[in-house]
Amino acid sequence: MTPVNGGAATRLGVVAPRIEYRRLEPGRELPGDVLFAIQYGGDDGPLPVRGARVRLEPLAGAGLAEVWHANGAVRQGFAGEIRWAADDHHLAAAIEVDERRHGGLQAATAHAYAQLALFQSQSNYPHLLRTWNYLDDINVGAGDVERYRVFCTGRAAGLGSLRQERAPAATVIGHHAITGALQVYWLAGRSPGIPIENPRQAAPHHYPRQYGPTPPSFSRAMLVAPGLLMISGTASIVGHASQHPGDLQRQMEEIFSNLGTLLARAHAHAPGLPAHPAAGTLIKAYLRHREHVGAVEQELARRLPADTPFLVLAGDVCRADLLLEFDCLHAAPAG
Repeated sequence: MTPVNGGAATRLGVVAPRIEYRRLEPGRELPGDVLFAIQYGGDDGPLPVRGARVRLEPLAGAGLAEVWHANGAVRQGFAGEIRWAADDHHLAAAIEVDERRHGGLQAATAHAYAQLALFQSQSNYPHLLRTWNYLDDINVGAGDVERYRVFCTGRAAGLGSLRQERAPAATVIGHHAITGALQVYWLAGRSPGIPIENPRQAAPHHYPRQYGPTPPSFSRAMLVAPGLLMISGTASIVGHASQHPGDLQRQMEEIFSNLGTLLARAHAHAPGLPAHPAAGTLIKAYLRHREHVGAVEQELARRLPADTPFLVLAGDVCRADLLLEFDCLHAAPAG
């Protein structure tokens, strides 16, 4: 799948899930208008069909869940190992694979993505828009056997049968705990999105060989609808090179420069989207060292409008020289 810069010929869906960070009552069934909900932290019992639990410790925003509200009635079910839920416009789904049952990360990733590809090819929501991936020990291993590089090879092998020109936006983050599991969840739609690339950064599929045998398969951002931009995990990278090793503040400044460029480019496609962080901007920060949480909270509070909720999660970035990464969901103002 080759990311592109979109184009006028792409017909976006007219609606997208409304997404918020909010608290959910433990043990209570999800409200009927929820398409999918992602919770963070330890295991608090069985998962709902319409959700995922990411095993990353919340360092700020504990108790907040990421809640995707549906547009219309919600259907839900299972397809083999996949849990799914759908409304009339979008489908959310999740799969969790035990690496040990597949002989290692590469085979487990190829299996997970082959299941995803088969499921998507048979669904009424053929356009893969956004994926999130969480695994153990993401930076372990030297050279081409580093686990992130192994993951990229497995993902490309599994996705090979999915006929889709546009690579989804994506996040890949390492657990701090040892779980033995690869977690993947995603959003798909009846209509394609517009992938947005960042002129400050090399397109991932153009990364040179020094980053592994298989280039990463994602777009920098995906315009899901005129009112929603989903930005991939964004780090302190310019061109294809990591910037400011060991310097948290300068890495955050570089991340916001990258986010700002993506917001401006999305605004050109969808003028209703603000060209800067606004009240509809939700950020998850993945942080390698917990002692940096205060500085990250301070920067997010400074950059976002007052009272905008955010999450800081303990997680490792795909490059060992990077201290943090931001996910961003950017929505047009309500009403």
